[in-house]
Amino acid sequence: MKRVIIGLSGGVDSSVAAYVLKQQGYEVIGLFMKNWHDDSVTISNECPWLDDSNDAMLVAEKLGIPFQTVDLSEQYKERIVDYMFDEYEKGRTPNPDVLCNREIKFDVFMKIALELGADFVATGHYCRKGTIEQEGKEIYQLLAGIDDNKDQSYFLCQLSQEQLAKSLFPIGELTKPQVREIATELDLVTAEKKDSQGLCFIGKVKLPDFLQQQLKPKEGVIVEVPKEEAFYNQTQPEFNSVEEKLSYLSRKIDYKLDNGKVVGKHQGAHYFTKGQRKGLAVGGTVEPLFVIDTNVNDNIIYTGQGKTHPGLFKKALFVSNEELHWIREDLRLSVDQTMAVNARIRYRQSLQKATLYKVESGLYVEFEEFQSAITEGQFVAWYIENELIGSGVIS
Repeated sequence: MKRVIIGLSGGVDSSVAAYVLKQQGYEVIGLFMKNWHDDSVTISNECPWLDDSNDAMLVAEKLGIPFQTVDLSEQYKERIVDYMFDEYEKGRTPNPDVLCNREIKFDVFMKIALELGADFVATGHYCRKGTIEQEGKEIYQLLAGIDDNKDQSYFLCQLSQEQLAKSLFPIGELTKPQVREIATELDLVTAEKKDSQGLCFIGKVKLPDFLQQQLKPKEGVIVEVPKEEAFYNQTQPEFNSVEEKLSYLSRKIDYKLDNGKVVGKHQGAHYFTKGQRKGLAVGGTVEPLFVIDTNVNDNIIYTGQGKTHPGLFKKALFVSNEELHWIREDLRLSVDQTMAVNARIRYRQSLQKATLYKVESGLYVEFEEFQSAITEGQFVAWYIENELIGSGVIS
């Protein structure tokens, strides 16, 4: 009998995933990851990880599977939290959930599970794994979950063939309502439990609060840049090569104070991200202000009125070689090769038609339509049909 160790998070998805595995005839062991115990940054006096751990234990008891807790808080702080602060200080916006899967669940946790004799590691992600054979070698596919509304393949966009080989996603063929229904029928304590909205594994923590407790406030100005600003209306120059054109389309506008007027103050440019509307606290404009750029060196936030402001839109982005990742190594592009794909630059975004262009220094992603708030530090992931084949950090 194959042994599977499942990350039981105390939520409904991993609870039902454990049940499905049992039904499929695996020997199942539940392991709860404790990733944070600095109670100074939880939202209230609640101790969320303790509640979650108790729920996970009750689920394991109900399903009749062994259960234990593993403390990964040291690795989590080092690999996720420190990295996040470093990125925010550089004015980039990291995605902790993608990192948490790459660095913690499918690396540190997976190694522990394999040491405990597991054949596979399972999670409650809404995605699927496929296997194809090429030249006698098995290649693993990361496929979107059946439930379009809950597909979480994007969060796993940094997994490798080695990690996928040892992974199982038991609820990828189910929809969220079906998962809730199964949990209700089994009378699991997690059946009605709300999905966690906090940082991956830190529990009920809101990101701005978390950042403010770690990065020092520093007063700066908010500048509003008008839509009519000259650089938005330049005619596109002539290009000598495709690479030159892509470099132009993905360029970052170098905003200066005199491109607009000062309309307010903020407590630190590193707390803000492109496309953000909340938290600016500037009134008196016809349309709401959106962040179009931040300059952490000069501590200035540049904003524009309305969600159609030209400062929010770009047609292309760049990923450097160091931050480029292929799940399907066999589909990796060589210099000057291109590929038609569907891509997304954030979790909830619907897939967008795009073309990949491989150049010497990295990879350009050119979209068919303009994209709003392409943000440095976030992940772009690309798909062929329903298979996620690669990803990278937007630079």
